[in-house]
Amino acid sequence: MKKELTKAEEQIMHAIWKVEKGFAKDILEQLKDPKPAYNTVLTVIRVLVQKGFVKFKTYGKSNEYYPTISKDEYSLQKVQGLKANYFNNSNAQFLSFFMKENNMSLDDLNEIIEIIKQEEDE
Repeated sequence: MKKELTKAEEQIMHAIWKVEKGFAKDILEQLKDPKPAYNTVLTVIRVLVQKGFVKFKTYGKSNEYYPTISKDEYSLQKVQGLKANYFNNSNAQFLSFFMKENNMSLDDLNEIIEIIKQEEDE
């Protein structure tokens, strides 16, 4: 589908997801200090447009930017890539690694199972 994002592109995308629709100054305001230069933000946004992650509407000399992919969709794409590249596309291997590295207990797993059951019922 879409290409992978660099760290800088991901930071800008998080800001765009927060504002949902906004001008470059709105996106810049969402970034943590130390903030990059305004022109740097514009450059990264142009790359995001080229990659298809962002579109815009022009109003006079200003562009209003909005994402073409939701944060959840991108997160899912990233997790699926990790699972495929590092865990032989196995949900069990992925979950086992995640549980081990985060010192999760069986109680934690049971809580996750209950959440999944509730979501299935909805």
